[in-house]
Amino acid sequence: MSMQDRIEALRTRHQEIETALDDATSHFDDDISVHELKKQKLAIKDEIAQLEAEL
Repeated sequence: MSMQDRIEALRTRHQEIETALDDATSHFDDDISVHELKKQKLAIKDEIAQLEAEL
């Protein structure tokens, strides 16, 4: 998988997590789930930034 493909895959996953966060917060799910999703989203965002810096 090329670096560009990896970035696109990460962006897709980032959007999926954003959608899951919207669903979780609108349905008042437990804070632990929301916190874990936010943590995953931030980690993906950081990885995208790191990969883009290497391009």
